[in-house]
Amino acid sequence: MQLKVVKFGGSSLSDTEHFMRVASIIKADPTRRYVVASAPGKRTDDDQKVTDMLYTCYNMIKNREDITDYYQKIVERYTGIISGLNLNFDITGELEYIKSAMMARSGRDFAASRGEYLNSLILAKYLGFDFIDAENVIFFKDNGSFDEEKTNEAMKAELKKHKNAVIPGFYGSMPNGTIKTFTRGGSDITGSIVARASNADLYENWTDVSGFLMADPRIVKDPLPISTVTYRELRELSYMGAGVLHEDSIFPVQKEGITINIRNTNHPEDEGTLIVPNMYTDENEHLITGVAGKKGFSVINIEKNRMGGEFGFAARVFKCLDNYAIHTEHLASGIDTMSHIVSTKELNSKMDELVTELHRVTDADNITVDTGLALVAVVGRGMKESKGTAARIFSAISGAGVNVRMIDQGSSELNIVVAIYESDYEKTIQAIYNEFIK
Repeated sequence: MQLKVVKFGGSSLSDTEHFMRVASIIKADPTRRYVVASAPGKRTDDDQKVTDMLYTCYNMIKNREDITDYYQKIVERYTGIISGLNLNFDITGELEYIKSAMMARSGRDFAASRGEYLNSLILAKYLGFDFIDAENVIFFKDNGSFDEEKTNEAMKAELKKHKNAVIPGFYGSMPNGTIKTFTRGGSDITGSIVARASNADLYENWTDVSGFLMADPRIVKDPLPISTVTYRELRELSYMGAGVLHEDSIFPVQKEGITINIRNTNHPEDEGTLIVPNMYTDENEHLITGVAGKKGFSVINIEKNRMGGEFGFAARVFKCLDNYAIHTEHLASGIDTMSHIVSTKELNSKMDELVTELHRVTDADNITVDTGLALVAVVGRGMKESKGTAARIFSAISGAGVNVRMIDQGSSELNIVVAIYESDYEKTIQAIYNEFIK
């Protein structure tokens, strides 16, 4: 019998109506056996996510403020969902314990994780599924990194005990038993972990959009959907801002070659986007899979005669950047030049001190910093086999009157990244999209 793992995001579990819709989706397919749930998201544009409300409670306690009235809003979110579902389920004790634990300084991650915990308890009760607490099956190491193999063994053993179960997303536990969360959007990772451990045939990730689009709809009007994308293409697009799925959620399922299907809770009839291990290029497909980008970068330009022949020069530069907690996003180099693209946010407060230190460790002839850059990535598995793709990209950019600051193409030829000034960001994406999508 086929087995599917399904994950529902916060927008899919924001209120009673959405709970009912989710239950309908799950029960429409008996192979949807394991469910990963997020905390309630926004019900309206001016609403708050429950996770953000829990973070606020944590900060209020830290500042010695009374959380009684504010916490009651969280209580009402959950009791409202239970009442709307006509569930005979009293979580008063859980809510009181969470409040007491937060006031006893249980930690920021504990506070944030309770949104998923409570939502999963309610969903399990509503579905008639078992509940598996993530803290007992998802583990982190002492240094805070994810303990992948220990988690896989524990999760696999636990899932075998349950035909159907709901597992909270976003968190696990440290070796000392305290709660540890993934980064925001980490419920995607939990879903991928469960899919791997259960050897699922398919991991369905349900959200509020019908999969990936070929470009940002805020820039390109009505961009075409992406029906199928490979793991590697998705990693490139997600890293550059195509944020439907947490980029790290690829890794657990990639090990087992499990396909991910991005689906829309509000439109379950839509097929969404399939994310697959590998696929051949279809001659009827578009040459590019998508174009994405993001702003907020700077470039550190280092010039020195005979740099290329100086042993250890690059190592000293990278060591210096590492000491200042600045990582290189992209690197371009020549015989006597080296340019590092870095996050402006990471660089801002350290710029003068860093440049001084780079001069000291490299004895460079000249070091300059240009700010206000954006990166745009053109991604597509078909690019490698097609002649003239780069020429078309740069012709389109030039035709839009945009000056390219830097170019980077990976050895896989899966993507081409260009650095341009932020003021040219939107028209660069529009120009590239127009060139390849008629």
